[in-house]
Amino acid sequence: MTNHYYSKNPTTDHDFEQWSFELRGKNFQFVTDSGVFSRETVDFGSRVLIDTFDWEELPKEGKILDVGCGYGPIGLAIASASQRFVEMVDINSRAVELAQGNANRNGIKQVDIHQSNIYEDVHEETYAAIISNPPIRAGKKVVHEILTQAYPRLKTGGTLTIVIQKKQGAPSAQSKMAETFGNAEIVKKEKGYYIIKSVK
Repeated sequence: MTNHYYSKNPTTDHDFEQWSFELRGKNFQFVTDSGVFSRETVDFGSRVLIDTFDWEELPKEGKILDVGCGYGPIGLAIASASQRFVEMVDINSRAVELAQGNANRNGIKQVDIHQSNIYEDVHEETYAAIISNPPIRAGKKVVHEILTQAYPRLKTGGTLTIVIQKKQGAPSAQSKMAETFGNAEIVKKEKGYYIIKSVK
């Protein structure tokens, strides 16, 4: 178990890579490593979430929380494009360290990046939005905890937005979000990836 991307402290040998990728009109420099999710490129689901996420509709007050941030593409792209403050958490210590380095590398200051097992050690009581490309391989229990526990951590009018593949449980995630929030809209479908949003 120690060497999944959702492990707390991966023990695989380091194998750093550096590459660039354009997100929301900005060219990012990323350093990644073994033991983290999608280390060779920004995965397609994350890209669709970044392109679809609408921060204009959010409550003006409050931070955005990126749950399962990995080495940082979603949270850093949203922080850069929206100029909103983004808190970014991941259980994986290696991913957190990479995300912190990638924030510095790309000159993104309005972020707070730290280790947390889902919402266990988050720094705010409530958020304007929670975004996640949930760790499907960690199992349905973990994914559903991200969805259901988002509700009490959102401000009124705040949103939970996730990306999930249809074949990896999008219908089940949508029904869990609808059950929790009373609404769950499929904002976008692209190549089998669903962007699902609930509003509190």
